[in-house]
Amino acid sequence: MEDSFTNLNSNVWNAEVQLGNYGNGALYSHYTAAKVFTTNHAYHPPGAFDWTTQEQSNLYTDAEGLHIVPTLTTESTDITAAQIFDGYKLNLTETGTCTGTGNDSCAAASNITLATMIPPVRSARINTKGKASIRYGRVEVTAKMPVGDWIWPAIWMLPENDTYGAWPASGEIDILESRGNSGTMDKQGGRNSALSTLHWGPTIMTDAYWRTSGKHTLQRGDYASGYHTFGLEWSKKYMFLYIDSRLLQVFFIRFGSSSGQNMWQRGDFSSMIFNKTVTYQDPWASSPNNNAPFDQQFYLILNVAVGATNGYFQDGVGGKPWVDGSGEAMAQFWNASTSWLPTWGTGSDRGMTVKSVKMWSEGACGV
Repeated sequence: MEDSFTNLNSNVWNAEVQLGNYGNGALYSHYTAAKVFTTNHAYHPPGAFDWTTQEQSNLYTDAEGLHIVPTLTTESTDITAAQIFDGYKLNLTETGTCTGTGNDSCAAASNITLATMIPPVRSARINTKGKASIRYGRVEVTAKMPVGDWIWPAIWMLPENDTYGAWPASGEIDILESRGNSGTMDKQGGRNSALSTLHWGPTIMTDAYWRTSGKHTLQRGDYASGYHTFGLEWSKKYMFLYIDSRLLQVFFIRFGSSSGQNMWQRGDFSSMIFNKTVTYQDPWASSPNNNAPFDQQFYLILNVAVGATNGYFQDGVGGKPWVDGSGEAMAQFWNASTSWLPTWGTGSDRGMTVKSVKMWSEGACGV
Protein backbone atom coordinates (compact mmCIF):
# COMPACT_ATOMS: atom_id res chain seq x y z
CA MET A 1 0.00 0.00 0.00
CA GLU A 2 1.23 3.51 -0.85
CA ASP A 3 -0.68 6.69 -0.10
CA SER A 4 0.44 10.30 -0.67
CA PHE A 5 -2.92 11.67 0.50
CA THR A 6 -4.31 13.54 -2.46
CA ASN A 7 -7.52 12.62 -0.61
CA LEU A 8 -8.58 10.39 2.26
CA ASN A 9 -9.08 7.09 0.47
CA SER A 10 -11.97 5.22 2.10
CA ASN A 11 -10.76 2.01 0.42
CA VAL A 12 -7.69 2.17 2.67
CA TRP A 13 -8.62 4.24 5.73
CA ASN A 14 -11.33 4.09 8.41
CA ALA A 15 -12.04 7.28 10.34
CA GLU A 16 -12.91 6.65 13.99
CA VAL A 17 -15.64 8.79 15.51
CA GLN A 18 -16.05 8.31 19.23
CA LEU A 19 -15.46 9.84 22.61
CA GLY A 20 -11.89 10.09 23.83
CA ASN A 21 -11.98 8.00 26.97
CA TYR A 22 -11.40 4.84 24.94
CA GLY A 23 -7.71 5.81 25.21
CA ASN A 24 -5.18 4.55 22.73
CA GLY A 25 -4.27 1.16 24.17
CA ALA A 26 -0.98 2.20 25.71
CA LEU A 27 -0.59 1.72 29.45
CA TYR A 28 2.49 3.12 31.15
CA SER A 29 1.94 1.60 34.58
CA HIS A 30 4.24 2.31 37.51
CA TYR A 31 3.61 -1.27 38.65
CA THR A 32 4.69 -3.10 35.52
CA ALA A 33 8.13 -4.04 36.74
CA ALA A 34 6.98 -5.39 40.08
CA LYS A 35 7.32 -9.12 40.71
CA VAL A 36 4.16 -9.34 42.84
CA PHE A 37 0.89 -7.50 42.19
CA THR A 38 -2.11 -7.03 44.47
CA THR A 39 -5.63 -5.83 43.83
CA ASN A 40 -4.85 -2.76 45.97
CA HIS A 41 -3.01 -1.17 43.03
CA ALA A 42 -5.44 1.21 41.38
CA TYR A 43 -5.62 1.18 37.59
CA HIS A 44 -6.70 4.45 36.02
CA PRO A 45 -8.05 4.18 32.44
CA PRO A 46 -5.75 5.73 29.84
CA GLY A 47 -8.43 7.98 28.37
CA ALA A 48 -7.29 11.10 26.55
CA PHE A 49 -9.13 14.40 26.84
CA ASP A 50 -10.22 14.56 23.19
CA TRP A 51 -12.99 12.99 21.14
CA THR A 52 -12.37 11.98 17.57
CA THR A 53 -14.25 13.23 14.52
CA GLN A 54 -14.02 13.06 10.75
CA GLU A 55 -14.85 16.72 10.25
CA GLN A 56 -12.74 19.05 8.12
CA SER A 57 -11.49 21.01 11.12
CA ASN A 58 -9.79 17.88 12.51
CA LEU A 59 -9.10 15.63 9.51
CA TYR A 60 -8.34 16.86 5.99
CA THR A 61 -5.91 16.67 3.07
CA ASP A 62 -4.28 19.40 0.98
CA ALA A 63 -1.09 19.92 -1.02
CA GLU A 64 1.02 19.10 2.05
CA GLY A 65 -0.68 15.76 2.72
CA LEU A 66 -2.91 14.52 5.52
CA HIS A 67 -3.57 16.73 8.55
CA ILE A 68 -4.80 15.49 11.93
CA VAL A 69 -5.42 18.64 13.97
CA PRO A 70 -6.81 19.03 17.50
CA THR A 71 -9.32 21.83 18.08
CA LEU A 72 -11.15 23.07 21.14
CA THR A 73 -14.67 21.72 21.39
CA THR A 74 -15.88 25.27 22.00
CA GLU A 75 -14.29 26.58 18.80
CA SER A 76 -15.47 23.83 16.45
CA THR A 77 -19.00 23.10 17.78
CA ASP A 78 -21.91 25.04 19.25
CA ILE A 79 -21.10 23.66 22.72
CA THR A 80 -20.31 26.52 25.11
CA ALA A 81 -17.67 26.64 27.84
CA ALA A 82 -20.42 26.40 30.45
CA GLN A 83 -21.97 23.37 28.75
CA ILE A 84 -18.62 21.55 28.81
CA PHE A 85 -19.22 21.26 32.57
CA ASP A 86 -22.99 21.13 32.90
CA GLY A 87 -26.28 20.69 31.10
CA TYR A 88 -25.26 19.19 27.76
CA LYS A 89 -25.96 15.76 26.29
CA LEU A 90 -23.72 14.51 23.48
CA ASN A 91 -24.97 11.44 21.62
CA LEU A 92 -22.97 10.35 18.57
CA THR A 93 -25.31 7.40 18.03
CA GLU A 94 -28.26 9.70 17.40
CA THR A 95 -26.28 11.54 14.74
CA GLY A 96 -25.38 8.20 13.13
CA THR A 97 -21.64 8.91 13.27
CA CYS A 98 -20.31 6.83 16.17
CA THR A 99 -17.90 4.06 15.19
CA GLY A 100 -17.41 2.82 18.73
CA THR A 101 -19.45 0.36 20.74
CA GLY A 102 -21.13 0.98 24.05
CA ASN A 103 -22.45 4.11 25.73
CA ASP A 104 -19.06 5.32 26.94
CA SER A 105 -17.78 5.45 23.37
CA CYS A 106 -20.81 7.12 21.85
CA ALA A 107 -22.52 9.28 24.48
CA ALA A 108 -21.65 11.69 27.27
CA ALA A 109 -23.47 14.16 29.45
CA SER A 110 -22.04 17.04 31.43
CA ASN A 111 -23.23 17.30 35.00
CA ILE A 112 -21.42 19.48 37.49
CA THR A 113 -22.88 17.59 40.46
CA LEU A 114 -21.70 14.22 39.14
CA ALA A 115 -18.39 15.74 37.95
CA THR A 116 -18.90 14.47 34.40
CA MET A 117 -17.77 16.49 31.38
CA ILE A 118 -17.95 16.74 27.62
CA PRO A 119 -14.39 16.18 26.31
CA PRO A 120 -13.04 19.73 25.80
CA VAL A 121 -10.90 18.94 22.74
CA ARG A 122 -11.64 17.27 19.40
CA SER A 123 -9.12 15.52 17.15
CA ALA A 124 -8.97 12.54 14.77
CA ARG A 125 -7.78 8.95 14.47
CA ILE A 126 -7.71 6.81 11.32
CA ASN A 127 -6.77 3.17 10.76
CA THR A 128 -6.40 0.55 8.03
CA LYS A 129 -8.15 -2.30 9.86
CA GLY A 130 -9.66 -4.78 7.44
CA LYS A 131 -8.18 -2.91 4.48
CA ALA A 132 -4.37 -2.95 4.70
CA SER A 133 -2.33 -5.03 7.14
CA ILE A 134 0.91 -7.01 7.20
CA ARG A 135 2.51 -9.88 9.01
CA TYR A 136 6.22 -9.24 8.45
CA GLY A 137 7.44 -6.57 6.10
CA ARG A 138 8.11 -2.86 6.32
CA VAL A 139 6.19 0.31 7.12
CA GLU A 140 7.39 3.88 6.46
CA VAL A 141 5.43 7.00 7.43
CA THR A 142 6.82 10.42 6.48
CA ALA A 143 5.38 13.03 8.81
CA LYS A 144 5.87 16.26 10.73
CA MET A 145 4.95 16.37 14.42
CA PRO A 146 2.65 18.92 16.12
CA VAL A 147 3.52 21.90 18.31
CA GLY A 148 1.72 22.37 21.62
CA ASP A 149 1.80 21.30 25.25
CA TRP A 150 0.10 17.98 26.07
CA ILE A 151 -0.47 17.02 22.42
CA TRP A 152 0.32 13.33 21.81
CA PRO A 153 0.91 12.22 18.19
CA ALA A 154 1.24 8.52 17.41
CA ILE A 155 1.94 6.18 14.49
CA TRP A 156 1.24 2.64 15.63
CA MET A 157 -0.18 -0.81 14.90
CA LEU A 158 -2.64 -3.25 16.44
CA PRO A 159 -3.48 -6.86 15.51
CA GLU A 160 -6.37 -7.50 13.12
CA ASN A 161 -7.62 -10.14 15.57
CA ASP A 162 -7.07 -10.60 19.29
CA THR A 163 -5.70 -14.07 18.65
CA TYR A 164 -4.04 -14.34 22.06
CA GLY A 165 -6.57 -12.39 24.09
CA ALA A 166 -7.35 -8.81 25.08
CA TRP A 167 -4.72 -6.08 25.07
CA PRO A 168 -1.80 -6.38 25.59
CA ALA A 169 -1.75 -10.18 25.17
CA SER A 170 -2.15 -9.86 21.39
CA GLY A 171 0.48 -7.12 21.14
CA GLU A 172 0.90 -3.53 20.02
CA ILE A 173 3.64 -1.93 17.91
CA ASP A 174 4.31 1.76 18.50
CA ILE A 175 6.37 2.95 15.54
CA LEU A 176 6.42 6.54 16.78
CA GLU A 177 5.10 8.43 19.76
CA SER A 178 6.10 11.94 20.72
CA ARG A 179 4.90 14.95 22.71
CA GLY A 180 4.06 18.43 21.47
CA ASN A 181 5.77 20.06 24.43
CA SER A 182 9.06 21.91 24.11
CA GLY A 183 12.28 20.02 24.81
CA THR A 184 12.27 21.01 28.50
CA MET A 185 10.36 17.93 29.63
CA ASP A 186 13.24 16.46 31.63
CA LYS A 187 13.83 12.75 30.85
CA GLN A 188 10.43 12.40 29.19
CA GLY A 189 11.39 14.55 26.22
CA GLY A 190 9.12 16.79 24.18
CA ARG A 191 8.80 17.24 20.44
CA ASN A 192 12.58 16.77 20.17
CA SER A 193 12.18 13.10 21.15
CA ALA A 194 10.75 10.11 19.30
CA LEU A 195 9.79 6.90 21.11
CA SER A 196 9.29 3.37 19.78
CA THR A 197 7.77 0.61 21.89
CA LEU A 198 6.29 -2.89 21.84
CA HIS A 199 3.46 -3.68 24.26
CA TRP A 200 2.97 -7.32 25.25
CA GLY A 201 2.09 -9.34 28.34
CA PRO A 202 -0.55 -11.72 29.71
CA THR A 203 -2.52 -8.89 31.44
CA ILE A 204 -2.74 -5.10 31.54
CA MET A 205 -0.75 -4.97 34.76
CA THR A 206 2.09 -7.09 33.32
CA ASP A 207 2.63 -5.11 30.12
CA ALA A 208 6.36 -5.60 29.49
CA TYR A 209 6.79 -2.49 27.30
CA TRP A 210 9.69 -1.39 29.50
CA ARG A 211 11.73 -4.35 28.22
CA THR A 212 11.13 -3.39 24.58
CA SER A 213 11.36 0.35 24.03
CA GLY A 214 13.75 2.99 22.79
CA LYS A 215 13.98 6.76 22.35
CA HIS A 216 15.93 9.04 20.04
CA THR A 217 16.40 12.70 20.95
CA LEU A 218 17.55 15.34 18.52
CA GLN A 219 20.41 17.49 19.78
CA ARG A 220 19.27 20.41 17.62
CA GLY A 221 15.78 21.22 16.45
CA ASP A 222 12.75 19.00 16.86
CA TYR A 223 10.43 16.70 14.94
CA ALA A 224 7.96 19.54 14.34
CA SER A 225 10.50 21.57 12.35
CA GLY A 226 10.37 19.36 9.27
CA TYR A 227 9.44 15.98 7.86
CA HIS A 228 11.02 12.73 9.02
CA THR A 229 10.40 9.14 8.03
CA PHE A 230 9.44 6.79 10.86
CA GLY A 231 9.91 3.17 9.91
CA LEU A 232 9.42 -0.43 10.97
CA GLU A 233 11.15 -3.52 9.60
CA TRP A 234 9.72 -6.81 10.85
CA SER A 235 10.38 -10.46 10.21
CA LYS A 236 9.89 -13.72 12.05
CA LYS A 237 13.45 -13.43 13.37
CA TYR A 238 13.69 -9.74 14.32
CA MET A 239 12.06 -6.32 14.42
CA PHE A 240 13.55 -2.85 14.43
CA LEU A 241 12.17 0.67 14.35
CA TYR A 242 14.09 3.52 12.77
CA ILE A 243 14.07 7.19 11.79
CA ASP A 244 14.95 8.44 8.29
CA SER A 245 17.44 5.63 7.67
CA ARG A 246 17.59 1.97 8.61
CA LEU A 247 20.99 2.86 10.11
CA LEU A 248 19.35 5.06 12.78
CA GLN A 249 17.59 2.39 14.79
CA VAL A 250 15.57 3.56 17.78
CA PHE A 251 14.89 0.03 18.97
CA PHE A 252 15.90 -3.48 17.89
CA ILE A 253 14.73 -6.89 19.09
CA ARG A 254 15.82 -10.34 17.95
CA PHE A 255 13.08 -12.92 18.42
CA GLY A 256 14.36 -16.10 19.98
CA SER A 257 17.94 -16.61 21.07
CA SER A 258 20.32 -19.47 20.52
CA SER A 259 18.51 -21.20 23.37
CA GLY A 260 15.12 -20.71 21.68
CA GLN A 261 13.79 -18.14 24.17
CA ASN A 262 10.22 -17.04 23.44
CA MET A 263 8.38 -13.90 24.58
CA TRP A 264 6.92 -15.62 27.65
CA GLN A 265 10.42 -16.48 28.80
CA ARG A 266 11.77 -13.07 27.81
CA GLY A 267 9.18 -11.39 30.02
CA ASP A 268 9.89 -13.67 32.99
CA PHE A 269 6.13 -13.89 33.53
CA SER A 270 6.27 -17.32 35.17
CA SER A 271 7.89 -15.73 38.24
CA MET A 272 5.13 -13.15 38.67
CA ILE A 273 2.29 -13.68 41.10
CA PHE A 274 -1.06 -11.85 41.18
CA ASN A 275 -2.78 -11.24 44.50
CA LYS A 276 -0.07 -13.35 46.21
CA THR A 277 -1.55 -16.65 45.06
CA VAL A 278 -2.42 -16.77 41.35
CA THR A 279 0.22 -17.28 38.70
CA TYR A 280 -0.23 -16.08 35.13
CA GLN A 281 -0.94 -18.36 32.18
CA ASP A 282 1.09 -18.19 28.97
CA PRO A 283 -1.29 -16.68 26.34
CA TRP A 284 1.13 -17.65 23.52
CA ALA A 285 1.54 -21.33 24.42
CA SER A 286 -0.46 -22.38 21.36
CA SER A 287 1.95 -20.66 18.96
CA PRO A 288 4.97 -22.52 17.55
CA ASN A 289 6.74 -19.16 17.02
CA ASN A 290 9.21 -17.51 19.37
CA ASN A 291 7.91 -14.07 18.38
CA ALA A 292 4.25 -14.50 19.42
CA PRO A 293 2.23 -12.29 19.77
CA PHE A 294 4.12 -10.55 16.96
CA ASP A 295 3.39 -13.34 14.49
CA GLN A 296 -0.03 -12.09 13.34
CA GLN A 297 -1.45 -9.53 10.89
CA PHE A 298 -1.22 -5.95 12.19
CA TYR A 299 -2.92 -2.84 10.81
CA LEU A 300 -1.77 0.80 10.94
CA ILE A 301 -3.18 3.67 13.04
CA LEU A 302 -2.48 7.42 12.80
CA ASN A 303 -3.81 9.72 15.51
CA VAL A 304 -3.25 12.83 17.57
CA ALA A 305 -4.49 12.64 21.15
CA VAL A 306 -4.50 15.36 23.79
CA GLY A 307 -3.58 14.61 27.39
CA ALA A 308 -4.12 11.27 29.15
CA THR A 309 -4.34 9.81 32.64
CA ASN A 310 -1.99 6.87 32.20
CA GLY A 311 1.39 8.40 33.02
CA TYR A 312 2.53 9.12 29.46
CA PHE A 313 2.74 12.70 30.71
CA GLN A 314 4.26 12.28 34.17
CA ASP A 315 2.69 14.05 37.13
CA GLY A 316 4.64 17.13 38.21
CA VAL A 317 6.79 17.31 35.08
CA GLY A 318 6.82 20.29 32.73
CA GLY A 319 4.08 22.15 34.61
CA LYS A 320 1.50 19.42 33.98
CA PRO A 321 -1.76 20.93 35.27
CA TRP A 322 -3.62 17.71 36.13
CA VAL A 323 -3.02 14.67 38.33
CA ASP A 324 -3.64 11.26 36.74
CA GLY A 325 -5.23 9.69 39.79
CA SER A 326 -7.65 12.55 40.32
CA GLY A 327 -11.28 12.06 39.39
CA GLU A 328 -11.17 15.62 38.07
CA ALA A 329 -8.14 15.28 35.77
CA MET A 330 -9.98 16.45 32.65
CA ALA A 331 -11.39 19.47 34.47
CA GLN A 332 -7.93 20.34 35.83
CA PHE A 333 -6.56 20.20 32.30
CA TRP A 334 -9.34 22.34 30.82
CA ASN A 335 -9.22 24.92 33.61
CA ALA A 336 -5.52 25.46 32.81
CA SER A 337 -6.16 26.24 29.13
CA THR A 338 -4.74 29.75 29.53
CA SER A 339 -1.34 28.16 30.21
CA TRP A 340 -1.24 25.53 27.44
CA LEU A 341 -3.34 26.93 24.63
CA PRO A 342 -0.83 29.74 23.83
CA THR A 343 1.82 27.05 23.22
CA TRP A 344 -0.24 25.38 20.48
CA GLY A 345 0.81 26.08 16.93
CA THR A 346 -1.49 27.91 14.57
CA GLY A 347 -3.46 26.22 11.80
CA SER A 348 -2.12 22.80 10.84
CA ASP A 349 1.07 23.29 12.92
CA ARG A 350 -0.83 22.22 16.03
CA GLY A 351 -1.46 18.87 14.36
CA MET A 352 0.48 16.04 12.73
CA THR A 353 0.99 16.34 8.97
CA VAL A 354 1.56 13.07 7.12
CA LYS A 355 3.13 13.33 3.69
CA SER A 356 3.05 9.64 2.81
CA VAL A 357 2.48 6.11 4.10
CA LYS A 358 4.06 2.99 2.57
CA MET A 359 3.51 -0.61 3.63
CA TRP A 360 5.31 -3.62 2.17
CA SER A 361 4.46 -7.22 2.95
CA GLU A 362 7.40 -9.63 3.18
CA GLY A 363 7.69 -12.28 0.47
CA ALA A 364 6.69 -12.66 -3.15
CA CYS A 365 3.92 -10.47 -4.50
CA GLY A 366 0.55 -12.12 -5.06
CA VAL A 367 -0.82 -12.54 -8.58
